[in-house]
Amino acid sequence: MMIGTVRRPRCFPVALKLRTSRRGVILIAVLWIVMALSIIVTGVTRSVRDEARMLGAARQSVQACATGDAAIQIALQELAAQPQPLDGLVNTAVQYRGSVIGVEVMPLNGLIDLNGAQLPLLTKLFTVAGQLPVAGAEQLAQAVVEYRSQPTPQGARRRFEVAEDLLRIPGVNYDLYARLSRLVTADIRSSGGVNPMAAPPEVLAVLAGGNLQLAGQIARQRGTGQPGVDISGLDSSMLSTGRVRRYRLTARVPLPEGGAVRVARFVDLAPRAQDGMPWTTFHIQREVEPIEHRPTS
Repeated sequence: MMIGTVRRPRCFPVALKLRTSRRGVILIAVLWIVMALSIIVTGVTRSVRDEARMLGAARQSVQACATGDAAIQIALQELAAQPQPLDGLVNTAVQYRGSVIGVEVMPLNGLIDLNGAQLPLLTKLFTVAGQLPVAGAEQLAQAVVEYRSQPTPQGARRRFEVAEDLLRIPGVNYDLYARLSRLVTADIRSSGGVNPMAAPPEVLAVLAGGNLQLAGQIARQRGTGQPGVDISGLDSSMLSTGRVRRYRLTARVPLPEGGAVRVARFVDLAPRAQDGMPWTTFHIQREVEPIEHRPTS
């Protein structure tokens, strides 16, 4: 009897296909891992660059603040050496470490006194600078007068201690306060009027009832330094003259990548008896001006 040869099935092609399929899966997995690692590396690199950029901007801002403070100190030395206080706004150029820094010196009676301004001036403040309708401006002006008329526990009249106290008035939100903050002061005792020779352009616009052309004309005439500035177009009941010994000195320092840092120091030039210092700083403001993006044509 012949015994036939049993042939085993050929598995080689199937095994080859399985091995090829495994290699394909491994290749795809490797590609996914490489892609994931690339995304992670890209994200980390971008994060590091952003942090480096932020640190650089912060360093530039700190350096600009220090430069502005130094320029103000130099301007203060020159101001303290003058025999008479200034009676008007002055812009001066200060040289510091090879740079020329502009410093604005403004007597504080060029601002609107929150503790002394009368109802008509306060109404114009809220109407022109606050951009409120007349009815709303009159209501807030009356609220300011009523606020400072209330007695304190000691029996004295209540005062605005700082400009930020405006936020205590019902109806004054932060956006409104931000529009008014540079135009008002609570740091002087005045008769309620504003010195037009010391007033910044924004305050001149309030005194002119929103007439920007008149305010600009007065500012230009005043900037020439010649006497005889025509202020007849302003309401005389809102004006005052005289000299004060409290000033706001503002330095604007440009940043290398655009924008600028504005440093403001509020000082009293009355010498201090305690330590003999020629002036007293009672308030400091620092802010960064954003970069202006001009539309491309």
